[in-house]
Amino acid sequence: MRLYRQDTASTGSPPTKLDHPPLTPQFCFNTRALKDFLRTSRATIDDTINQNLNALVTPASQKFDPSITVRRVPPPASKTIEPEKCKAFTKNVLMPSWQSRSDVLAYCASVATSDDPDDPDILAERAADRERIVDERLDPYSGRFFPRATRTEALAQVIRNERMVENIVRDRTWRVVNERCGYFGASESWQEVLDAWQKSGGK
Repeated sequence: MRLYRQDTASTGSPPTKLDHPPLTPQFCFNTRALKDFLRTSRATIDDTINQNLNALVTPASQKFDPSITVRRVPPPASKTIEPEKCKAFTKNVLMPSWQSRSDVLAYCASVATSDDPDDPDILAERAADRERIVDERLDPYSGRFFPRATRTEALAQVIRNERMVENIVRDRTWRVVNERCGYFGASESWQEVLDAWQKSGGK
């Protein structure tokens, strides 16, 4: 499943986000596909945030000076990122990527709290229960029923875990963005910036 049109390693430019897969209950209940989407999105944007930001740095325009090989020069200043490039990356790549994952988690959370009469495991258990013969004189445990967790319960647990991971990942990413860009100010959390981005219509 390819989520982005390009990657930093192959083009030297930050990745361009594509939309999440179509949101359906089937997608959510396929927790492997759900986790794969989240993992790939994080790997492309957050886990490689330093590389993505490095791609925004304007290459040095100064030509090579052979004399620097024979004289001592001070170490070069760390490369800074132009504020407008930082803002463009944040608004056009980082925030949309986070919002895409938030949309998926919110939708699948709603699926996990909805009725699921078509759960194949529940249907199979009901069919088996109808055929089960209860005779506690022969088997004292035959009258007991130990239902398995439903797929909505399993999905709800996955969503809880992924939301915890998401918060950790975003905290780490935002710390790096502030260190490299610094134009948001230490007082603005990623939650505040994402909320402002949402209210502005993604602008």
